[in-house]
Amino acid sequence: MSETKTSLNTAQRRAVAELMRVSPVADELGRRFAAAGHELHLVGGSVRDALLGRLGDDLDFCTDARPEQTLALVKGWADAIWTTGQEFGTIGLQRNGLRLEVTTYRAEAYDRVSRNPIVRYGTSLDEDLRRRDFTINAMAVSVPGHTFTDLYGGLDDLARRELRTPGTPQESFADDPLRMLRAARFAAQLRFAVAPEVRAAMVDMAADLSRITAERIRDEFVKLMCGADPVFGLRLLVETGLADQFLPELSGLKLEIDEHAQHKDVYEHTLTVVRNAIGLETDGPDFTLRFASLMHDIGKPATKAVGPDGRVSFHHHEVVGARMTKQRMQAMKFPKDVISDVTGLVALHLRFYGYGRGEWTDSAVRRYVTDAGPLLSRLHKLTRSDVTTRNRRKAANLAADYDALEERIARIEAEEDLARVRPDLDGNEIMRLLGLPPGPLVGKAWRHLKELRLERGPLTHEEAEAELRRWAEDNGV
Repeated sequence: MSETKTSLNTAQRRAVAELMRVSPVADELGRRFAAAGHELHLVGGSVRDALLGRLGDDLDFCTDARPEQTLALVKGWADAIWTTGQEFGTIGLQRNGLRLEVTTYRAEAYDRVSRNPIVRYGTSLDEDLRRRDFTINAMAVSVPGHTFTDLYGGLDDLARRELRTPGTPQESFADDPLRMLRAARFAAQLRFAVAPEVRAAMVDMAADLSRITAERIRDEFVKLMCGADPVFGLRLLVETGLADQFLPELSGLKLEIDEHAQHKDVYEHTLTVVRNAIGLETDGPDFTLRFASLMHDIGKPATKAVGPDGRVSFHHHEVVGARMTKQRMQAMKFPKDVISDVTGLVALHLRFYGYGRGEWTDSAVRRYVTDAGPLLSRLHKLTRSDVTTRNRRKAANLAADYDALEERIARIEAEEDLARVRPDLDGNEIMRLLGLPPGPLVGKAWRHLKELRLERGPLTHEEAEAELRRWAEDNGV
């Protein structure tokens, strides 16, 4: 273990000085706690990120003060206070645009059966640091004194870019199995390697993840997917068996052969698509796009067929995959709107193929845009990302075809405002012209006119009235 409380070397001094320059609020808060006879330390991810030169606006502190004492110390000083985490020892506050969380020293205990920790307050910084997940998150800097504390070699591990646990990984993961998933998340976020003994424990204890609630797993997984290199983390999940505990469809792709690129299996193809999609992002991590890229081919194992000529096919795998994606996301307790967006992209990801054969009419383009709706921009990215062939001519042709489709969409949109495709008559006009009260028949007439709008483009008012009366006559209205 590294020395406990030591003078800072030159690199550490620079990092802490930068931290305090960015956040003088920390020293202000530290002086308030010291005046009341309490310790306060900047801790965990805040120290780690400061040493990595990537400190954000969220700062984490630990203290020997109890939550009610912390609350009394920050009242009148903080710009805002929230107490939603008070039962777990945490008081949140805001000061000068920074979000701060102050948590009482912990010595959490788990019964290793239930899904939630039993919060027990600790009595020292040393005890608090030992219960943290990884050594790189178990460093602290006192405020206002700036004493650096590194009991478990976190600084050395940070320099090696390696994830280790303060105690044995078996002890750490038995206390909270979610830490195994967190290891994969930090690997994805920080591009850090996982120490061999940590990886071995992840393999041996993967089944313990079943003790964790779906919501906690979901939240960690979202963070992993939004990391700098989610593919690294995803590989770790599959290789350790953790993916089988909550996302078995991912591991199931490894054995399938991709009919579009015979040189690689669907698993490798999928990871390439995820990386391609990340490369097309323009406004930071897009979980919906990334997860749709990950799930777009999960219907292939269930639809695999081998023809008389030996060729492999996966007919309708996008339909099956969308259904499987919905079921998996529901099990992971994702919000309904996120489920709808991801499954919509999975269902639509093959629609483009065939466009290059000249089979698409303007009507088909309108339907493509209308079916995608607000997902169109993401669908463009997913479809382009799905091209992973090494055949340069084929890749170039597909890219050119999609360029042509986007240009065609832009032309039709400019002419017809495709984003707002509606029938040429609204419900009120339908009721007035046919003498109908509100009800199902009005909806049927509206949908008929919308189909005509998609098929033929905008109609004049007279044409729309004539089509409506023709439909009414044909349907006995």
